[in-house]
Amino acid sequence: MNEAALFKLSYGVYLCTTWDEGRPVGCVANSAMQVTSSPATVAVSINKNNYTHRCISETGYFAITILSQNSDPKLIGKFGFTSGKDVDKFAGVKYAVRGKLPVPDDAVAFLCCKVVDRWETSSHTVFLGEVFECDNLRRGKPMTYAYYHEELKGKTSVNAPTFVKPQTGSGETWVCTVCGYEYDGAIPFEELPDDWVCPLCGMGKDMFEKRGSGAPAAKWVCDVCGYEYDGAIPFEELPDDWVCPLCGMGKEHFHKA
Repeated sequence: MNEAALFKLSYGVYLCTTWDEGRPVGCVANSAMQVTSSPATVAVSINKNNYTHRCISETGYFAITILSQNSDPKLIGKFGFTSGKDVDKFAGVKYAVRGKLPVPDDAVAFLCCKVVDRWETSSHTVFLGEVFECDNLRRGKPMTYAYYHEELKGKTSVNAPTFVKPQTGSGETWVCTVCGYEYDGAIPFEELPDDWVCPLCGMGKDMFEKRGSGAPAAKWVCDVCGYEYDGAIPFEELPDDWVCPLCGMGKEHFHKA
């Protein structure tokens, strides 16, 4: 079975929030969709291992916050790679209670929902929620899952419904011969559409070449969220106060892989 076919499905990047006995909690969700218009009803898939899953089950309410391409990526690191059981994810996050639910400000829109049904799978629950409050917060393009992976170089949490265990590669990568950009998206380079272009210089696929072989080069990887540092400055030479752009953890939480 070629699981790469699943990458052709479209997803967004959302924060799903609720209450834990008066304390705001939440997690990242990428599988959310509208299923009816009257009454407006949406579905969101939440892993049963997420603390947020238990809180939604107990309260019967959840909010979906739609992130934008300009939203702080640290929100994804904080809400997607830490547990609300152990961490106050809302610490330092500006939010407001909208429709009786906690909604972060750094987003384009929000939907507040009351659980009206649920569908169980072995690992996830799909909560069906009737929307009782919603609004736009600010202008901006909603962040897509593809944008998160290809532009922000984000990783997928093991609890995400779209998680696919990485395969051990040959160490080869596709590199733009014009600007040096290295493609490392979720979709194999050969399966990208013909009109795909380099996100840095705009050159087409024909200007890319495969480089490298043998064992993969060592990389510095964040222990918390899995972010792989690939900046121009050697990791060892980064300033001491440098932090992971996804989850905000310091250099001491990185290891060489």
